[in-house]
Amino acid sequence: MANVTLRNVRKTYPGGFEAIKGIDFEVGDGQLCVLVGPSGCGKSTLLRMVAGLETVSGGEIDIGGRIVNGIEPADRDIAMVFQNYALYPHMSVYNNMAYGLRNRRMPRPEIDTRVQEAARILELGAMLERKPRQLSGGQRQRVAMGRAIVRQPKVFLFDEPLSNLDAKLRIAMRVEIRKLQRRLQTTSIYVTHDQLEAMTLADILVVMNGGRVEQIGNPLEIYQKPMTTFVASFIGAPPMNLMPLRDAGGFQAPGNDGILGIRPEDLLLTSEKPTGGLGLQLTVEAIERVGAETYVYGIRSQERDTPTVSLRPGELAPGEVIVRLPGATAPSIGERIHAAAPRDKLHLFSADGRNRIKL
Repeated sequence: MANVTLRNVRKTYPGGFEAIKGIDFEVGDGQLCVLVGPSGCGKSTLLRMVAGLETVSGGEIDIGGRIVNGIEPADRDIAMVFQNYALYPHMSVYNNMAYGLRNRRMPRPEIDTRVQEAARILELGAMLERKPRQLSGGQRQRVAMGRAIVRQPKVFLFDEPLSNLDAKLRIAMRVEIRKLQRRLQTTSIYVTHDQLEAMTLADILVVMNGGRVEQIGNPLEIYQKPMTTFVASFIGAPPMNLMPLRDAGGFQAPGNDGILGIRPEDLLLTSEKPTGGLGLQLTVEAIERVGAETYVYGIRSQERDTPTVSLRPGELAPGEVIVRLPGATAPSIGERIHAAAPRDKLHLFSADGRNRIKL
């Protein structure tokens, strides 16, 4: 096992496109780090640079105290699990898992010991003689993970390994990966665009956007205290409500604009505006019932909706607001409702969305 440290890592392609724009973070020994962000943000490129499948244009990648920039992938002591499984269709499960060890000329008894142990951990013992075509998607992915486990690497790298699975299987495999990683205690870097997957798996969450890191930290801390509006809207489902404030004197220096944020679950329906915090008048436009929860989509009225804080309040621009309610009860389409949130549930950002401002 080993730490993985990135120091001002950059990637520029011919023609001048800068895909990775100076990234710094460290993954501690035995931790699971998740890189999350929208398509094209650079997360898979960064993972491939750690693996040695992409060259580094600048900075350093350190694995276990060794700078690996110029080291071949096979010599980095890493194992990678891809989204497409990359299994040999003509080989049995056993031989798929043993193939890399044979290429290293490992003694046959050691190969068998490692394969049998990985098969036991992943509950593949009864499938060792099957071909990949005889397996379900989840079973194939377990074989791909088994092939990585038998190498006993310092670092596991996962490139969106669950993206080809259906929703139910994704949940099951997500749990299995987390249990497996905790059991093996192998340092791991995991790439996904699914923020729920990221939140549930990560010890360390790295939120990326446009080739840069927007925020690094514990998943719950990032959810509760996003540092930019991008993080606030990307982490969480439904996303945080973000409302432009004009002359936000009640929250920051008079004359400055800002952006006010509130999580859908922190808004409560009430018959009148609160004496403190935020009060909004909404017209219900849509309702989504998803079993244990109901999402109410409302449009703020064109009149002056005002957050009722003790200082001079800002003016909220008109727009859509999402309220998350427990259970199946909800107002009717077209109904006028009041939603309220206490001040300690509000988030304030600079007008450009790049900085969090203390309330």
